[in-house]
Amino acid sequence: MTPTEGFTFDFRPGAIRVGAGCVARLGDELDRLGCDRAMLVSGRTVGRTDAVVDPIREGLGDRLVAEFPETTPEKTLGTALAGLETARAHDVDVVVAVGGGSTLDVAKVLGALSSHGDDARATAERAVETGELSVSDGGEPLPVVAVPTTLAGADLSDLAGVTLTLDRGTELDGADAGSSGEGPPSGGVSDPRLMPEALFYDSDLYRTTPTSVLTASAMNGFDKGIEALYSPLATPITDGTAARGLRLLRSGLGTLRAEPMNEARLREVLSGIVAVQYGLAGREGYRASIIHAFGHGFSHGYDVHQGTIHGVVAPHVLRYLFSEIDGRRDLLAEALGVDATGGPEATAGAVIQAVAGVRDDLGLPNRLRDIDGVDQSDFPDVAAAIHDDDLLAVAPDGLDPTPEAIVAILERAW
Repeated sequence: MTPTEGFTFDFRPGAIRVGAGCVARLGDELDRLGCDRAMLVSGRTVGRTDAVVDPIREGLGDRLVAEFPETTPEKTLGTALAGLETARAHDVDVVVAVGGGSTLDVAKVLGALSSHGDDARATAERAVETGELSVSDGGEPLPVVAVPTTLAGADLSDLAGVTLTLDRGTELDGADAGSSGEGPPSGGVSDPRLMPEALFYDSDLYRTTPTSVLTASAMNGFDKGIEALYSPLATPITDGTAARGLRLLRSGLGTLRAEPMNEARLREVLSGIVAVQYGLAGREGYRASIIHAFGHGFSHGYDVHQGTIHGVVAPHVLRYLFSEIDGRRDLLAEALGVDATGGPEATAGAVIQAVAGVRDDLGLPNRLRDIDGVDQSDFPDVAAAIHDDDLLAVAPDGLDPTPEAIVAILERAW
């Protein structure tokens, strides 16, 4: 079905604030939510970086009663449980999550566990055994206010991924897990009640994020706009926000490597990231697709940002996609500002070149062989993980790559 044939759109985000210094209004937002006892959840680096957390502390004022600077990239269930125990020890009624996707996921999982009341630990233990975690039907999760500092574009979402272990993260060594999938399994939770109640995109805080993190995460976020347009769940609403977001990102992303970053361009980047993910995680399903499935294929056992993988594989995945289906290439060309008058093949080539150009502007690698830890011999295992990824089930209509086709794409990206 195309979006003009009829559609359903059910997306309920929290309040969104974008702009320099906007975290000064955190206290006002908590007052609106009826919350007055906040816990700041962050990573071990971010939570000890005064340039990031001091403005947030000031914005929260005496509403800040606890801090939990303990999240890690492994985003384990044990970390979320420890965070919940800290929150309960301080009678917290709202979680303020500051940082990247790992921290935001841990905060949402913390909220999911909180909905189970006194059974939170038993719920976590069962999740490790069964691989299943949910929000309690009869409970309400602790609300989350998000303050993102990276650009992966998964903030306006009610989804959270988690590593199913009660360890806290320091006990894990991703390099030992390998691509074979050894080590704790991954799981997730999804519920409309986990959508952040408010989101603050403060350009002053993004200036404190390392450039390498910003650029890699920006590629991940940019690809969400690409995928929203050819998703089988696309709607005229998500077409509009994704296309506008892609234009803003293409205009502004170049400033991420500048010193200093241009304020107007950075504001375009933040507005673009909000736009490309608006409606991405609706009740109808998640509108990311095959490129993100390829990123997930390298997410377990590889110490590499998914956005870095995206930068390498996205042009190759798109070339495969356009060889099989139309992929709404004319709309993609319009959104990316490239010529669509030379026929279908020329349009596809222009779209692929534009996406590769974004990757190059961000200074990301263009070959898998140039990424530390990626080995060509792992491709069959990686391809199997990609083929089994949930997001491949929502690939564009008419696209159903075999494991052999996936390996061929990886080989071309090598």
